[in-house]
Amino acid sequence: MKMIVGGAQIGGIQKDEGRQAVVARMMALMEQAHEKGVEFLVYPEMTLTTFFPRFYVEDRSEFDHWFETEMPNAATQPLFDMAKRFGMGFTFGYCELTPEGLHYNTSILVSPEGEIVSKYRKTHLPGHAEYEADRTHQHLEKRYFLPGDTGFNVVRNQGAIMGMAICNDRRWPETWRTLGLQGVELVTIGYNTPSQNNLSKEEGIERRVYHHELSVCAGAYQNSTYAVAVAKCGMEDGNHMFAGSIIVDPDGFVIARATGEGDELIVAECDFDKCAFGKSTVFNFAAHRRVEHYGRITEQTGMKIEV
Repeated sequence: MKMIVGGAQIGGIQKDEGRQAVVARMMALMEQAHEKGVEFLVYPEMTLTTFFPRFYVEDRSEFDHWFETEMPNAATQPLFDMAKRFGMGFTFGYCELTPEGLHYNTSILVSPEGEIVSKYRKTHLPGHAEYEADRTHQHLEKRYFLPGDTGFNVVRNQGAIMGMAICNDRRWPETWRTLGLQGVELVTIGYNTPSQNNLSKEEGIERRVYHHELSVCAGAYQNSTYAVAVAKCGMEDGNHMFAGSIIVDPDGFVIARATGEGDELIVAECDFDKCAFGKSTVFNFAAHRRVEHYGRITEQTGMKIEV
């Protein structure tokens, strides 16, 4: 089965840019995607707002205005309506505030009929929870979000088995393997990745982009799945996030790549029949995995040196 898949990279969103303006940009990219025959479109993490975890507030409730209490809502309904009119499935990330008052970094997968068919909440939160004066750049995701409670699940949408991850999740092989064990054929990953990390004096933007691409290509290859990784990027509030949006095939090769740091559409045809080769040979899990030796993966979190 073949499907034309798109990645809708979004350039920087400033603090004073409202939801309606952002959704208008998303819709412009969706129109471009429709013109190119895209059947499923991937938007970034935290698509609707600036990456506010770069800022510190003592009372975290002051930042509740960055969160959505329902989805779709008045601002995003036009995007859902357009996608339904085009018969296009899509996925995007946003900040979720639940009725119980819980804060999550969330992604949803929407069918061509405009129905939310899956929700994922980010598992691997990077950064720190308290202000650190010795840092040149704050990364306070652990202050403003809870670790996700959904786990990594898949859903059959538009004939393909799809799963979601968000940003830092792409760096953890457990993310990919959990999805791979469910037969995933398309992994969507939205990200907002700062270009600066003052904890590593040697890690420049080139190395950070390389590690991003390495993680996505390896995860796709090792689980014989397509992957679409899409950035929100460029300058936001004087801070830079790298671009590097890519579509990767089940052999780990990049088949579409963004060229800039602004709003940009990338497109590739995905032939999901190609996932079967790796799943039945090198990565035939039933034939080759040895779970009796993997217990340490779930029995401990931190490193333990016992020699």
